[in-house]
Amino acid sequence: MFEKIMNKMMNKMMMSIMNNMMDYMWKRMMEEPYTENLFSMVTIMQKLSPRAIIEAGMRAESGKPIERPLGTYNILSEWNKILLNPVHLYRLPTQDGVEINTKTVIGPKAKKPLKLEIPILITGMSYGGALSLKAKIALAKGATMAGTATNSGEAPLVNEERQAAKYFIGQYNRAGWMNNHEQLKELDAIEIQLGQGAQAAAPMGMSSHQIGEDLRKAKKLKPGEDAMIHTRLSEMNQPSDFIKVVKNLKNKYDVPVGLKFCATHYLEKELEIAVKAGIDFVVVDGAEGGTHGGPTTLEDDVGLPTLFALSRTVRFLERVEVKDRVSVIASGGLTTPGHFLKAMALGADAIYIGSIALMALLQAQMAKALPYEPAPQIPLYLGKFKEDLDIEEGAQHLAKFLKSCIEEMKLTMYSLGKSDLAQLDRSDLVVVDKNLSDVLGVDYAGYLPKVRKIEQKNQYIYPSVMSEEKEEDFRLH
Repeated sequence: MFEKIMNKMMNKMMMSIMNNMMDYMWKRMMEEPYTENLFSMVTIMQKLSPRAIIEAGMRAESGKPIERPLGTYNILSEWNKILLNPVHLYRLPTQDGVEINTKTVIGPKAKKPLKLEIPILITGMSYGGALSLKAKIALAKGATMAGTATNSGEAPLVNEERQAAKYFIGQYNRAGWMNNHEQLKELDAIEIQLGQGAQAAAPMGMSSHQIGEDLRKAKKLKPGEDAMIHTRLSEMNQPSDFIKVVKNLKNKYDVPVGLKFCATHYLEKELEIAVKAGIDFVVVDGAEGGTHGGPTTLEDDVGLPTLFALSRTVRFLERVEVKDRVSVIASGGLTTPGHFLKAMALGADAIYIGSIALMALLQAQMAKALPYEPAPQIPLYLGKFKEDLDIEEGAQHLAKFLKSCIEEMKLTMYSLGKSDLAQLDRSDLVVVDKNLSDVLGVDYAGYLPKVRKIEQKNQYIYPSVMSEEKEEDFRLH
């Protein structure tokens, strides 16, 4: 009885306090001029956005470039305006029970092509520069369980990571940490890293006091020496030097040799040099690509959106008739099975994932940091909770995530009437935006397939339902 009375009294007291506070705040907002009114912060945030206000405060505090984890908020690739085309009678759906082939090959013309069970790969996230060794091992193990490859990022070869990975792609990088024979000979593919979507080719570094002894040994740094990533490869002083780099690597190693770069409006000019060099694959890293922490201008305002960059890359390779030998890996902001299927229909042979892979790997382990610290404090090399990461649990969750994505992709393939992910092409897509239709070379949803306009008559004809004779007769008359 006493407890009930006390609870009622406490509730009444709390309600009275809240009522007085509400009365006071409401009166202020209704009566005070805008310049003194707390409500003005609402309109200020609508104009500047909470992000802009907080980031301005960070700049004002440090006087240095600020680094935001996991890349940009500015997602310009309109994957949501692209839809997949199921079939019923035009082409029958694939018979249930038919096995859907999910395998892919990177560098099909290389002496030792990289053959994977699934086309979803783990992108380059470096040990030390980005992730802890525990996180790298977990990513490698999860990728192995799923039958796919993981990537070193701009880092040296680390034995624990290499042993955990069945398929391992190493980056020939601008810091030089992987660029020697002893490490390159251990790789299943060599990825020449000239830049990335979230940072382009800007110089990056890590102060010596942030570098632990194991990482110092791996990178072969002297005590007190900073870890520096330069804007260029040491042997590149002019564009044609890239051709020498590729030919040298291909002469020494049988594995596929590819290029990774930040997608740029000069894309075709750069690909022309890369194709001349004889690359086996190209990683087109769009502006939505993630990073452990990059300067916001490079994340938000530099490079091409992944969707446009991928389309232009594939169409260029088709135009110069090398798409059959140069594999394309799409990278940057791809997070769902739908994204993966659409990218492959546009011509990608495989997909790199990074940020979403980390989220899948962390899964419930995020609670180890939250609410005290943000989730990235668990996998990052400098993270406050990096030692709390459970490698085996993380690897299992990543593998399950990849399996889930592949199963959804298979189900979609049945509805498209196809039995192999490699069969996907632009005819499996439709868009709900006319401009996007022109840019991507994909049918617009408002017209019948392959519509062409007869300018003289301002009418439309549809080759899919009109014979060539009738079409010619229509054009003449």
